[in-house]
Amino acid sequence: MFRRSSSEPVPTAPEKVGGKGRPTPTRKEAEAAARARAKVPRTRREQMAAQRSARGETSQRMREAMKTGDDKYLPARDRGPVRRFVRDYVDSRFSFIELMVPLLVLSMILGYSGNRTMIQLGNTVLFTTIMVIIVDIVMLRFRIRREMARRFPDEPTKGLTMYAALRSLQMKFLRLPKPQVKIGQKLPETYR
Repeated sequence: MFRRSSSEPVPTAPEKVGGKGRPTPTRKEAEAAARARAKVPRTRREQMAAQRSARGETSQRMREAMKTGDDKYLPARDRGPVRRFVRDYVDSRFSFIELMVPLLVLSMILGYSGNRTMIQLGNTVLFTTIMVIIVDIVMLRFRIRREMARRFPDEPTKGLTMYAALRSLQMKFLRLPKPQVKIGQKLPETYR
């Protein structure tokens, strides 16, 4: 008489939107976790081990960020939309600077050859390479400043020329953070 009939649907609790995605820990579990967090290393060896593990986790996150370009864990010198734009700008263009190391090795080999004409040729290659690199860096400076004035008019540009020049002096596969764009790829208009 007072029983529910089996044909009535059993009311269910509505699912909470935006929940934390895990069950609430029991009091025992919460207290154990709080005690573990509050436990201070007693000996110097324990303190050093705790610092070492924290450093290891931080450096692991930073290495991953260097590969993926995640702004949150990058070092301070590489963080921010302005620095990201400079990196992408340098990585999206072919530069003669990328050929610097092979040309310098070639000039060194020619210099140690012992043949007078080869030594002169090596010196010519060396000085030509240096002059072309200087011209390329000066042109990069003017181009990057013009783009910065157009895209980020209110941002300070101090240190960006050196940042771009040092990045362009590295061979593309050795650059950190890893290049996120390919040579010739069009850059987005906005950076966040």
